[in-house]
Amino acid sequence: MARFMVIMRGTDETDAAFAASGISLDEVMEQMGRFNQELIDAGVLVAAEGLEEASKGVVVDYSQTPPVVTDGPYGETKELFNGFWVLDVPTVEDAVAWAKKAPLAGPGSKAEIRRIPSIDEFPQDNEWIRKERAWREATGQL
Repeated sequence: MARFMVIMRGTDETDAAFAASGISLDEVMEQMGRFNQELIDAGVLVAAEGLEEASKGVVVDYSQTPPVVTDGPYGETKELFNGFWVLDVPTVEDAVAWAKKAPLAGPGSKAEIRRIPSIDEFPQDNEWIRKERAWREATGQL
């Protein structure tokens, strides 16, 4: 078996269309919950996490020495996502310090840092959050 990360990507137009659609968080969680349950039932789900909104991210740009850090990602859709690290550190500043040490260099080489919200940050009375919590507990993730 091979593992793949499926990354949800969007543009400003995606965000604007979502905002204009009037779809509630409950509706989004219902759709995602059903899909996640389908993945669980098929036995293919290894992990699933959402990222905090991009505006709260940090970019470390390796085009210069030392790397330059800016708030918020400024990526273009033509950029590729090549992998990620998950770091367990107390602050974004600690994550930035580690990212600056990453073996990346050259024009266009960047790391984007975004916090992964815990399941506790989602509405606990939501059916799909309860199911995900039960699954995480059953699989030793909580």
